Amino acid sequence: MAIFMDRHDFSAITAADAAEAHRRDIEIQDRYGVKFLTYWFDQQRGTVFCLVDAPDAETAQCVHREAHGYIAGEVVEVALSAVEAFLGRIQDPEQAPGQSSGEMDCGHRAILFTDIVGSTAMTSRLGDRMATELVRAHDSIVRRCLGHASGREVKHTGDGIMATFAATSAAVDCAMAIQQEFKRYNLGNSEPIHVRIGLDCGEPIEDSRDLFGSTVQLAARLCAAASSDQILVSENIFREYGATDVFGHATRRRLKGFAKPMLAFQCDWADAGV
Repeated sequence: MAIFMDRHDFSAITAADAAEAHRRDIEIQDRYGVKFLTYWFDQQRGTVFCLVDAPDAETAQCVHREAHGYIAGEVVEVALSAVEAFLGRIQDPEQAPGQSSGEMDCGHRAILFTDIVGSTAMTSRLGDRMATELVRAHDSIVRRCLGHASGREVKHTGDGIMATFAATSAAVDCAMAIQQEFKRYNLGNSEPIHVRIGLDCGEPIEDSRDLFGSTVQLAARLCAAASSDQILVSENIFREYGATDVFGHATRRRLKGFAKPMLAFQCDWADAGV
């Protein structure tokens, strides 16, 4: 058995329709030896993502075909640990009293990367022990900001952190708070820590065979392209955040792994009220 996530695209579907389709999948899943674990519904974008434990992708599709006829347009094998890290759950959530199915998580995520500028040189200059202490200071500041913004740490990269957010606005606000916290930290410490940050947002399965593959890649590349103390965000983030006065100069940048130059917006965090 393996774990798969599939993607359905609809021109028009309601939360009730998605819930009923999920119920029908569960109703007949035992006939095929599969288990539908949960799903995510995005009414704005007309997408549904199903998480299923199945012998293979085709067997999962057979359940959809018999249960309701909504065949997935794409099916990707995923790791449960990655799904939980990015999306926060791997089973149907318990519905709170008074909560409608329309309030369920849509699966869309903003991805944030931090990176300590000059970490290799820092280690050579200060030695492993002192450099490790500075990395711990970085981790403490970033994790505190993540906690305040409901961000979820996905992994530690050695000299930075990758995190995910259910709300794009929370991701941008958290990025600005991180830079402001480091500015305050540096005023009172002889060994300053400077970080760069990159952000993008997207859906679990888009144009990659990996979970949030292109979104993770673009966020990481924007982080690598950012200067010291800078936040670079994608065009997707710019469009979704809503407050255009937060973003300044935009440039097209050639980024590794992307065939065309990508539009990157600089976030003016210094004077932002976070």
